[in-house]
Amino acid sequence: MRFFTSIYVLILAYIIAALVFWEVSLQKQSGRIYAQEVTTLRNQVDSVRLPNIYKHEMNMLKQKLDSRTTQYIAEGATFLIVILIGAAVVYVSFSRRMLVSRQQNNFMLAVTHELKSPIAAIKLNLQTLEKHQLDEEKRMLLIDRCIKESNRLNDLCNNMLFASQIEGRQYRPAMVTFSLSEMLEDVVEEFAGRSSRRYEEDIAEGCMVVGDAAMLRIAVNNLVENAVKYTPPDMPITVGLRRDLQSAVISVADNGPGIPDAEKKRVFNKFYRIGNEESRKAKGTGLGLYLCSRIVAQSGGTIAVHDNAPSGAVFEIRLPAA
Repeated sequence: MRFFTSIYVLILAYIIAALVFWEVSLQKQSGRIYAQEVTTLRNQVDSVRLPNIYKHEMNMLKQKLDSRTTQYIAEGATFLIVILIGAAVVYVSFSRRMLVSRQQNNFMLAVTHELKSPIAAIKLNLQTLEKHQLDEEKRMLLIDRCIKESNRLNDLCNNMLFASQIEGRQYRPAMVTFSLSEMLEDVVEEFAGRSSRRYEEDIAEGCMVVGDAAMLRIAVNNLVENAVKYTPPDMPITVGLRRDLQSAVISVADNGPGIPDAEKKRVFNKFYRIGNEESRKAKGTGLGLYLCSRIVAQSGGTIAVHDNAPSGAVFEIRLPAA
């Protein structure tokens, strides 16, 4: 990027210098034309015998000189503005392409890592079942782990599929009225069954909303999964639901490192993740929060992130209540 910027600045400076040189050359040429016209006028009109005619012709020559000067300046300024606008468009477009390219590269690295981890775990569990005669309890434990890793793969594939469908406007939400309270309780129960991690609930009962129930469940799953990634094992994850005027507000709070203020809006961009793929510790593809924002928007709601106390982040989804 630095090399491109250096070459870009040099080329732009050369074009501007050439434009200035062209402007100066035209002004000098105009001055020579004016001088030649004055000489011709002096040879044709006697300023002593015909002072009025000579003065009139001289005024006409000066007007022509001023007109050429104004024309050259206007043309030069127009060309300069067009060049600067074009240069800005090219630079912004290239910068965006470079940013998308880096994000896609991070996405490919993340997807590769996300796919390899559950596949390796499933393979190891199956090899253990194949090579060893285990008692029923251990066999069921390994099978359960395989199922959980398969679910991780399924969630990743679903995120990629839904992201592609939403981006291509191929998905049409099925708007229905459903109990948001029951859905959140099911999500918490499902996550609590996966591990011994502690979940705290503050879910208001009987909260009904209108939206795509399946997609909103995916959005909440992504938020809880995101909280699991960043919250230390000994700290709780809080899932809440409350009524606020005409809205239902879902909150998922973690106790992780939090999100800097400068990153709070960017985390909902496609493929965007804080830091770079080589240095960050948490897994992810950069699709989860992007999907959340698109799903919530399709249901007529909004999503935002706030700071948690004493540390961490709180993601809030605000949906119109039924």
